[in-house]
Parts: sequence; C-alpha cells; structure tokens
Amino acid sequence: MIELIDTERCTGCNICVLACPTNVFAPVAGQAPQIARKDDCQTCFMCEVYCPEDALFVAPYADRAATAAEITTQSQQWLGSYRAAVGWGKGRQSTASDDQSYQLLGRD
Repeated sequence: MIELIDTERCTGCNICVLACPTNVFAPVAGQAPQIARKDDCQTCFMCEVYCPEDALFVAPYADRAATAAEITTQSQQWLGSYRAAVGWGKGRQSTASDDQSYQLLGRD
C-alpha cells in the first residue's frame, strides 16, 4: 500500500497521479501530490516505478497499512529500490538480457 511521498525528493511532476490505475493521488499544483484515497491502493507499484525522483514508498502490504515503525525503517532502506530492481532510471541497466528475451519468445 502507498505509504510515503518524500517531499524533499518530489518535484511535483504528478507522473504518479497519471500512472496510478486506481486514482489514489490528488495533484497539488507546484507541490507533491497528496495520498487522497489510500484504501484504493492495490499495491501495484506503478507509481513507484514511474516516479523519476524515487520519491515514493509503497509498502508490500496490500491488506493493511504499514505501522509508523515499518514506514520509517523500510522506507529508508527501500526508497527507490523497486525502480532499481527493474532497471528503470538514470544510470541503471535492465535486468533482462537480449539473449533471455529471445529464448522466452522461442527464437534463437
């Protein structure tokens, strides 16, 4: 579930607002968007993947909100790690190789 928008990292681009399939965020002109409908979050991580500043933290719990202690410790450790794991962002490389892609498609 979406738990945190790091306002120091967020540039107010509102890409997360557009990426969210369940309309969780409310845009705020020139500022970080607000988490307006937290209970609608499906924990799909789309907002976190598309955030160019790694300013979002989605906790891996779809059935409950994270506790304050979990948010503090996990967000410090994991903020931006999902984008890095999938190879998105400046200076990062895809985790899939061309050879694997062709093998999955049944091509040599």
